[in-house]
Amino acid sequence: MRTDYLFTSESVSEGHPDKVADQISDGIVDLFLTKDPEARIACETLTTTQLVVLAGEIRCKGVYEDGEWAPGAQEEIEKTVRETVKRIGYEQDGFHWEKFEFINRLHGQSAHIAQGVDAADNKDEGAGDQGIMFGYATDETPDLMPATLYYSHKILERMAADRHSGAAPFLEPDAKSQVTLRYEGSLPVAATAVVVSTQHAPGYDEGEKEAELHAYVKRVVAEVIPPVLLRETKYYINPTGSFEIGGPDGDAGLTGRKIIVDTYGGAAPHGGGAFSGKDPTKVDRSAAYITRYLAKNVVASGLATRCTIQIAYAIGVSEPLSLYVDTHDTGTVGDDKIEEAIKAITKLGGLTPRAIRTHLGLNKPIYQPTAAYGHFGRKADGDFFPWERLDLVDDLKAAFA
Repeated sequence: MRTDYLFTSESVSEGHPDKVADQISDGIVDLFLTKDPEARIACETLTTTQLVVLAGEIRCKGVYEDGEWAPGAQEEIEKTVRETVKRIGYEQDGFHWEKFEFINRLHGQSAHIAQGVDAADNKDEGAGDQGIMFGYATDETPDLMPATLYYSHKILERMAADRHSGAAPFLEPDAKSQVTLRYEGSLPVAATAVVVSTQHAPGYDEGEKEAELHAYVKRVVAEVIPPVLLRETKYYINPTGSFEIGGPDGDAGLTGRKIIVDTYGGAAPHGGGAFSGKDPTKVDRSAAYITRYLAKNVVASGLATRCTIQIAYAIGVSEPLSLYVDTHDTGTVGDDKIEEAIKAITKLGGLTPRAIRTHLGLNKPIYQPTAAYGHFGRKADGDFFPWERLDLVDDLKAAFA
């Protein structure tokens, strides 16, 4: 195992075109779950210059039934989309929350998919698709997330807060960050490079205004990353120069194109499925949440300092095909023993899609806040997302007492 190496993760802001698309898609998920907790949604969003397009499949009581929209439903969908873009802060010539063209191409869920997922007299509710999902946790940070991704997210979250509050009025919504850390063994010891590219007001690409922007970014970095890690850091701030044209006007955005940003920044495997725009019957989402929950509790219980968990499903089948635990040679007990302990914890109720949704309370409109700055290691409205809870620690410790 290498003992000295560099590792890098990136993040993108809420105003990045792909993240605009993710937040719109999850806004639609939340809207439908508000109307019907058992709603089925698979919403994809395209954003580009003065245009937003929705496509996908839905089934929702009181909103879309038997191939028909309820009165006012399409208007409410458009309102949700425009309010999402307004909250992000887009009031630009190339993309303005009031002025973009809106096209809704959502339609009813495929009957052939529905028959595999729906519960029946002879079977429990099945998974919404086949797939493999991974969860991960590491003791590098207080939230048990990889440090490179943790700091990348925190830089952009701080900048967004300053933009919204007016403390940094020269910032515009689109931004990206990237943090490279040098590791000795399993510990990060230095940030060797920090990259921040941020959309800005006119004039902040030269002279005193450019210097003001650069000084601001360095202050944010110094507030986010511990000073002990910044002794040999090289900064790359808007390295291409001017960044006035951004967001969907600068580049098209699509739902689900930032899955590594959404998860572990490349520090763990990824099954390939995106989260945003999907209701929790889709195991791409719910099983990724339960594996993070399990991995985090394993690390928090002291059974390992790193943990990766994989789970696999077949469409229409309720029970998972496999469960795999890897503690990367940091475990205090065998990985197979941890697998057995997870399966034996009765409060989980199993790892079927229905059991996951019930245990984590996923049939609620909680998803739009997940769609920027990562789905893991975060709080919303002052509390952690339910898959970030540490309520299995006592059960796991008891299993090996």
